[in-house]
Parts: sequence; C-alpha cells; structure tokens
Amino acid sequence: MDFEVDKIREDFPLLSQKVHGQPIVYFDNGATTQKPRQVIETVRRYYEEENASIHRGVHFLSERSTETYEKAREKVRKYINAASTSEVIFTSGTTGSINALAFSFGEKYLAPGTEVIITEMEHHSNLVPWQMACERKGAKLKVVPFNEKGELVMAEFKKLLSDKTRIVAVSHISNSLGTINPIKEIIRLAHKHEVPVLVDGAQALPHESIDVRDLDADFYVFSGHKVYGPNGIGVLYGKEKWLYDLPPYQGGGDMVDCVTFEKTTYNQLPFKFEAGTMNYIGAAGLAAALDYISGIGLDRIREYEKYLLEYATMKLMTVPGLEIYGNAARKISIISFLLDGIHPYDAGMVLDKLGIAVRTGTHCTQPVMDHFKITGTLRASMAFYNTTGEIDRLYAGLHRVREMFG
Repeated sequence: MDFEVDKIREDFPLLSQKVHGQPIVYFDNGATTQKPRQVIETVRRYYEEENASIHRGVHFLSERSTETYEKAREKVRKYINAASTSEVIFTSGTTGSINALAFSFGEKYLAPGTEVIITEMEHHSNLVPWQMACERKGAKLKVVPFNEKGELVMAEFKKLLSDKTRIVAVSHISNSLGTINPIKEIIRLAHKHEVPVLVDGAQALPHESIDVRDLDADFYVFSGHKVYGPNGIGVLYGKEKWLYDLPPYQGGGDMVDCVTFEKTTYNQLPFKFEAGTMNYIGAAGLAAALDYISGIGLDRIREYEKYLLEYATMKLMTVPGLEIYGNAARKISIISFLLDGIHPYDAGMVLDKLGIAVRTGTHCTQPVMDHFKITGTLRASMAFYNTTGEIDRLYAGLHRVREMFG
C-alpha cells in the first residue's frame, strides 16, 4: 500500500541497531514507543538553549521556557479539541493522571453505599487506584465483564448503572486485547444517569483521532511515551466544571495562590493541579511528538496499521498450536497469543535471541488473564514504523520456537 514506511523509519534512530547480531524488530509498542529524531532534537535543544524553571522567574530564560511550556499545553488542547487550556493538566503520565483523579474525586464524591464502575479489561493503573479509593471511602467497585471475543457486555453495563454510581472509569482501547471500546455509547449511557466518565486513552492516542468534546468525555488521560514522546509526561484532561469542583491532589509550588499558616488558597486552573516543578521539557517533547504524528496524518497511520494487523493475524493464524486472545470486531494493531504448551517467557526469550522484541506476561491486566484461565500471553503490538517483513520474521521465529520446544 502507499505508505512510505522506509522513509519514516529513518526518523527513528533506535530501529537501525542490531540485537544479538540481528536487525531489531520492535513489537513492544503497547508498552512504550520509540522516539523520532524530531522529538529527541526538541528535548536536546531545550536543555541546550532555554532550560529554566517555568512560571516563577522574570529573567529571559524563565520567560522563554514558560512560553514553550504553555505553547505545548495549547498544542495538546488543539490535538484533543479541548475547549480551553484550563482543561489540560500536565502530569507524569496516565498512571499519575488516574491516581490524581481517583484521590481527588474519591475524597469529594465517594462514601459508603456509593459505587465506581470499571471494566474487566482495565489496566492495573485504572483498577488499583479506584480500588484504593473505594477501600478508603467505603464505596464498592463494580465490574463490567467482557465476552470471549474480548468485547464488553454492554447489557451488563446498563444493569450496573444506578443512582449509587458516582463515576465510570474505562479504557478506550485494551492494552492486552486491542479492543476498541464503544466509548461514545458508554459516555451517553452514563450521562443519562448524570454520571461522569473517565477514559483511559493511553493506547488510543497513538492510533485514533481523539476529540474529547465530540466524545463528551468528562475526563480523558494519556501518556507521552506511548505516543512517540518522552517518558515522564502525560495529560489529564477534565471539563472545567469538574476541575473547578475537585480538590487538588498534591500541594506545593505553582498550585498555590496565597500561603499562610492559617490557610492556603489555590491557584487558578490548570495550575491548581500542577504542584512543584513540572516536567516542562517533557511537555515540549510531547508537543513535538504530536506535531510529528500530525505531519504523517492519523488517517494514514490508522489505515496502515489496520493493514499490518490484518497481515499479521493472517500469518500467525497459520502457525500450528497458536491461539489469539482478543478477536473483537474493532481492534487496533495488537495481537496477544500463546503457543500451545510453551510458556510465554520461554517463547519470548527465544524470539529475543532472533532480534524480535515482544511483550510477555500479564501486561498489567491480570484479571484479563484470569478470565481466560491463563497465566499470561505473548503480545506483539505494532506501530506505523513496523513492516510486513518484520511480521514475516516473527512468523519464522515462532516456527523456530515450536521446533525448539517440540
């Protein structure tokens, strides 16, 4: 198909190296993505030319650094179509965003007799913080199941919604199954009960166009490192009405207005939720990553990754004894699978010696593995810089695994 993948690969320095004497095949994009030179150069240039703490200085470097940081916020606002930069909170990542929200929201709205709804396919980062909040406040955690194809049972979700529900927290896309959940429908149903919805978009942002206003999401979170940006930076989007209403999660510099021993008042949005010295250089790198993706075009990326998924699924299904977990009608380029009788760690180690990087284990979704009564899977998660030739190498590698383990 018409997609200049070879040219794109030249932007990613890591992809040119060898592992165990073999050209690397990187199929662990669901865990973290590689970074293009444009992002790497942005971070390097920031350190070399304008590094200074933001917001609290009147000198030239601080003002320029602050301007770059706030331009990054505007870049994110535009990318996800938030109504205002006040709705874009920079965090350390998806996990940091969810923990902040679970604490703040839990402190104000959870109490004995109230309920939080999540799904059976949630990443631990969107399960454990809500579990902790429920334990702390005496609330109950309710779980929407999924079927054998890896699709949410929406009839059960409708049954769980009630006047006890205080929030719904759901992954836009499953990191272990690749399932694209019907987020817009989930939000519509929850809003009929006046229940806000948090969407974990960590896996969605690299693959899908996100419009938080079209979705009508109350909260949407994602990580920079999964969308070709730096580590240690992420976003918590929230509607202004909620962010004004919720108490801050952490205290410290930048989130304060006036501090006395008697009382502290808090800063305006978005700074109310940004305590301490923020990762301003990470924010600039994230903005560069979003520019890079926009330059290629998400529609083109989505089309090419769909092609990769179809090609890989077709190839892997012909490997004897291979079973794929997660066969939703709508999914992204993630394939989780097992080879009959072969432990995923053993298979993963052999593939590594062949230069092929896949994920092994539970992928921080232990309840998903419990659902299928397995201990873990191998996961090949593909990005727009991967090729059909690399899929062929995975296919050949799996045959080699079978030969070794008989």
